[in-house]
Amino acid sequence: MTTAPKPLPLLDDARPHWDAAREGNYLLQRCRECQTYLVPPVYDCFHCHAGAQALEWAEVSGRGTLHTFNIYHRAYHPGFADEVPYNTAIVELAEGPLVTTRIVDCANDDLAVGMSVQVTFVDHNGTPDIRLPVFAPDRGTTDDIDTSSREPARNRDGETP
Repeated sequence: MTTAPKPLPLLDDARPHWDAAREGNYLLQRCRECQTYLVPPVYDCFHCHAGAQALEWAEVSGRGTLHTFNIYHRAYHPGFADEVPYNTAIVELAEGPLVTTRIVDCANDDLAVGMSVQVTFVDHNGTPDIRLPVFAPDRGTTDDIDTSSREPARNRDGETP
């Protein structure tokens, strides 16, 4: 079965991120003033409002913890028809931010909230011109990522879920 191409990510606002990914490096936008990682990229820090001049691209470890995931049993875009059922996930990086992604090299039935994951890169639509950061189980470590020093996640009402 031939599948339609997958949708192209927005490239312009995050060109340094995509250029680094093509080389196998994982960069995220960060505020130099308050050290907050900004995902997705923005034009002003949403934490301290230091302005665009305070924004930089910083390499992150690529280590994280599976925060939550969903298994799709229907293709919501024709580009994913050959992959049903497929997952989407939110990973909490060791540096703190949450990123939306997919988990690869792991059966959907084996996904578990709290599992350690590590970034890897896959070619978008089979071309190395655009490489997507996705995550795979981190089988190289048995250490859990220490999140004890970070503020707990809060919902929009400021409550801890």
